[in-house]
Amino acid sequence: MAPEKTSDGLDNYAFAVDGIDRFCELPENKNGSDNFSEEGDSNKLAYCVTDIPPWYLCIFLGIQHYLTAFGGIIAIPLILSQGLCLQHDGLTQSHLISTIFFVSGVCTLLQVTFGVRLPILQGGTFTLLSPTMALLSMPEWTCPAWTQNSSLVNTTSPEFIHVWRSRMQVLQGSIMVGSLFQVLVGFSGLIGLFMRFIGPLTIAPTISLIGLSLFDSAGMNAGHHWGISSMTTCLIVIFSQYLRHIAIPFPKYSKAKKFHTTRIYIFQILPVLLGITLSWLICYLLTIYNVLPSDPDKYGYLARTDIKGDVIGRAPWFRFPYPGQWGVPTVSLAGVFGILAGVISSMIESVGDYHACARLSGAPPPPRHAINRGIGIEGIGCLLAGAWGTGNGTTSYSENIGALGITKVGSRMVIVCSGFVMIIMGMFGKIGAIFTTIPTPVIGGMFLVMFGVIMAAGVSSLQYTDMNSSRNIFIFGFSMFTGLAIPNWIMKNPTSIATGVVELDHVLQVLLTTSMFVGGFFGFLLDNTIPGTKRERGIIAWKKDHQNESDNTLESDDVYGLPFGINSCLSSFTWTKYVPFCPTHKVSRQDDTPYSLDSLDTKTESNKGDTHIIAGVAL
Repeated sequence: MAPEKTSDGLDNYAFAVDGIDRFCELPENKNGSDNFSEEGDSNKLAYCVTDIPPWYLCIFLGIQHYLTAFGGIIAIPLILSQGLCLQHDGLTQSHLISTIFFVSGVCTLLQVTFGVRLPILQGGTFTLLSPTMALLSMPEWTCPAWTQNSSLVNTTSPEFIHVWRSRMQVLQGSIMVGSLFQVLVGFSGLIGLFMRFIGPLTIAPTISLIGLSLFDSAGMNAGHHWGISSMTTCLIVIFSQYLRHIAIPFPKYSKAKKFHTTRIYIFQILPVLLGITLSWLICYLLTIYNVLPSDPDKYGYLARTDIKGDVIGRAPWFRFPYPGQWGVPTVSLAGVFGILAGVISSMIESVGDYHACARLSGAPPPPRHAINRGIGIEGIGCLLAGAWGTGNGTTSYSENIGALGITKVGSRMVIVCSGFVMIIMGMFGKIGAIFTTIPTPVIGGMFLVMFGVIMAAGVSSLQYTDMNSSRNIFIFGFSMFTGLAIPNWIMKNPTSIATGVVELDHVLQVLLTTSMFVGGFFGFLLDNTIPGTKRERGIIAWKKDHQNESDNTLESDDVYGLPFGINSCLSSFTWTKYVPFCPTHKVSRQDDTPYSLDSLDTKTESNKGDTHIIAGVAL
């Protein structure tokens, strides 16, 4: 989540800020070492979380955050279009892209204003992709064969519209019902109970299997032209790894210095966007010079940029997404249980994102009420995403948290601007249509990098555990292997589950074909039942790195308090101290087990009295 320490001591400023007389100090780590640079100046922020930069800087950095999240956000509707039978309906794909940008902007504004109140951007989540694709792969939702042939698809026919809308509606209803669980867990404060029993050995297989389970989608898209997809992958790798410390001079104007140049680490900020754009341009040149085949049956045809050329002309200039635009949502019990597995993974990831964001934005560690409120608002965001029909939910974006460490601007006003930018972009139909013309092999090349990073991010959680322990090696290896083997067998034998209850069959079918659920379940069960010390399991180091010990100080209230005078109004009521998401909420030290480091060392290792809680969470 946080950017890696540079080995050469390079100053990691992504831009130069003129006229700044003071800088905010980033919180130092326990060892007193600098996480971002060996130079002292690089450990300072130009703007803290509560500061308001000049309006032009807010707009510039807001657009930058939007572009940073660009790759992850557009990848989701492009993957979903395969399960929704929309491969040959570019116009509807453009509407989905516009909708997810619009909802992401709305959820970002809600999170920054009323949620955790940190400069953290909201967008689509890959944790819901696995259960979603598992649901759409069931026999009753498998796409008809004729929808795979572009010559047989009439995108305006009632039959085709019913095919994809019926699938979208069941996704909407399942996401809306599943999101209510996240709302409940967040606003009730139950997230602390979850975090008490979930450690690195549960997180690692869960997150890793998200990336691994999508390998087929990445390979299928890249395989339409391995030359183009390999070029895209190489460009993204070169920009993000080899050229990230190279600063490019850009012209700049200020009253003090007039016109001058400033250095921007453009490759470090926008590697995915630059890689996609350059590959896109090369595909365009190869198309206009007829280097790529024009016969749909020949290899490399999908690398052409004119396949969906009419989409831009047909797309409206202005389109306002609205709830229920695809029809009335329906609910699938199997879909709800699958979405719940993804929602739990998303919540765990977001708690870590909040702490990383607080460190990089110069804010104190987030208190309980802020985390509870943030998780609750993310649940509301998933509810809105389901109502609007993105086919996905929302979560905090780690990529943008890393951008805070690069730009050294931790102001939440920048993220507010980014939210408005996404809303505006979502209302311009032509912009979404342009994104649908990205050649399929280019998307495949991006997936190869993106899904690989997601898989590695999950494995990185093992750094907190003792991997010299045979216990931990067994738990992780068994969880990963079963997370791949069981879903693969179920997919090849879809009729093997026959309990006699159709609804139960569907639930088991979705859960057992969702790799992240299978791997995460075994990781959770084995980690909490096989004897092992908290230090061996990585719980001590994990809690230390994600500790939640910020009292309601004045500084904390400035950052995490509610806006518009709501704090002062709530403080006049004594009952608000019992409400888990209110800033006046008081936490009993005896109940501080989920995050308390002292209690971790003093409590017994076995947790024998919590067996019933473990069993309940597992169910």
